[in-house]
Amino acid sequence: MSESKPATLINAQTPLSLALTSWKSYLEDQGSSTHTIKAFLGDLNLLASYLPPDQKIGSISTRELNSFLDWMQFRRGVPCSPKTLSRRITSLKSFFRWLSQYGAILVNPAEKVVQKSVRSPLPAVMTPDEMQAALKAADAQRNAEKPDLRYYVLLKLLLDTGIKKGELLTLTTRHIDLDTPTGPILFVRYANPKYRYKERKIDLTEEWIAAYHQYARAYDLSEKLFPWSPRRLEYLLQDIGEEIRLAEQLSFLMCRWTCALNDLNSGMDPNKIRQKLGISEIQFREVRLKLRRLAGMAEEDNDS
Repeated sequence: MSESKPATLINAQTPLSLALTSWKSYLEDQGSSTHTIKAFLGDLNLLASYLPPDQKIGSISTRELNSFLDWMQFRRGVPCSPKTLSRRITSLKSFFRWLSQYGAILVNPAEKVVQKSVRSPLPAVMTPDEMQAALKAADAQRNAEKPDLRYYVLLKLLLDTGIKKGELLTLTTRHIDLDTPTGPILFVRYANPKYRYKERKIDLTEEWIAAYHQYARAYDLSEKLFPWSPRRLEYLLQDIGEEIRLAEQLSFLMCRWTCALNDLNSGMDPNKIRQKLGISEIQFREVRLKLRRLAGMAEEDNDS
């Protein structure tokens, strides 16, 4: 996604509150989620409440930022978990790096603030062997004496595309295009214009298309591609996981992370993975670090 300049012309004499308004516009232009923007601005508004009301961005020092972090941890009187502290330091670094990048300030006071990283638990994923076992079990249901095609069509689509449960529940046959010049695609759409940046086209495999044709003949798909309750679809995945004795419960989220990890291991460009998942650059920072840890790769600097 291309970078944009501050919506409002700001410089070293700009009050912190006004600079935050400009930064909010920047984050929105970058396609950041509402949750991400709310979290970042909440952290910086806390800084604004700590500093004098008329504080100019060019006069904020590293010493003041460290004092703010010390106050937040030990003197504010409100619990601050290691994860919250890490996120707030990241917010400070992101904001002041942005100010420095566009020349609003000459010296970045957050550059020397020490990042206190906290490792959140890694998501559960399937190994390649487990994934093949799950697909084999689902395919057995498809070819049983009393076939149930839902298992394979659901599982294979999730592992191929990495779409979220909410996205899958809105799919109709109109989201499947079999006649594009580059091959069959799934078009993930959003009715709310606010989330249009999440819309994307994802290639579909020949194996899934073959199962889909069979599936479409067996069920009434006039309203939805998966005309069952969310809970029923979750049970289908759980059935497969239990059959192959997965240590963790097979879920939509496990399939999404497994898909992303498979793409990383196959050499797909990280930005292509981000676009396939339908998430912003800011959201992808943590996702990419987790994927690299899952893949056993060396970790990158979180502030690079």
